[in-house]
Amino acid sequence: MRRLTYSNSRGEQISFYLSPFLITSLTGISEVNANVQGQQAPYQDGDTYIDTILQPRFPILEGAITDTNLIMIKQRRKDILKVCNPKLGLGKLTLELDGDTKEILGALDGVPVFPERSIRPFQEFMITWKCPNPYWQDPQEVSRALRAYEGKLNIPTTFPIEFGISGDTTILNNEGDVETPITIDIQGPVTNPRVINKTTGKYIRVNLSLSANDVLHIDTGDQNKRVEIYRDGLAIEKAIGYLDHNSDFWKLDVGYNEIQYIADAGDGNAIVAIAWHDQYTGI
Repeated sequence: MRRLTYSNSRGEQISFYLSPFLITSLTGISEVNANVQGQQAPYQDGDTYIDTILQPRFPILEGAITDTNLIMIKQRRKDILKVCNPKLGLGKLTLELDGDTKEILGALDGVPVFPERSIRPFQEFMITWKCPNPYWQDPQEVSRALRAYEGKLNIPTTFPIEFGISGDTTILNNEGDVETPITIDIQGPVTNPRVINKTTGKYIRVNLSLSANDVLHIDTGDQNKRVEIYRDGLAIEKAIGYLDHNSDFWKLDVGYNEIQYIADAGDGNAIVAIAWHDQYTGI
């Protein structure tokens, strides 16, 4: 089975499978260009490998409208043009292939092409998308919740002081092909929350206090990095300025990651949720 469904930014969608929109060719699904970066010293033969950067993905769909009635052909063309409108920006491609389903965001790289029919009974078409993030993702987001910090310090106090206990530590498994960004949602009340990837040694800490009605939202994706405070479901403040200067918008490494959540103060009702999509180089 090979079915491709495209949903645009208005929520309109169209599926290409057998009828009325038959897939005759689908390329750019697994193949994607890579830029191998290197550095060359004076008089060095060859160069020194630095990194490999994947380029945007360009899925190309070639197909045919299976209707032979002229009125229906014209209507099917209108359907394709309406949904696959380059002016609508990023949409979502969902590919079902051999029992597997993956998704990727893409924008139309031009208006769909309808070649002259000549004497052929079927209307052919070609659609090209540009996917800025080249990785396919699982449709299901993986999410884990961690236990909150529980404060111990009371004022006035006597020594020795017990400032508090660490929050939860858990293991998150990235089953994809590459590291993947995460989103973090921290529900107050809590002060100076920090989420640490102990596997990589990187952490993100936000130096502020959240009330019980506040949610701190963090996104570490390259295309969508942000730190925001939400209240009653609405973003009320951009909080990237509260980041600790050593913080890193870290990602989950491939495989198992040990994650810890701690804070300077808070109570047992505060929670943190981490979510991500596994990412794949092909399908």
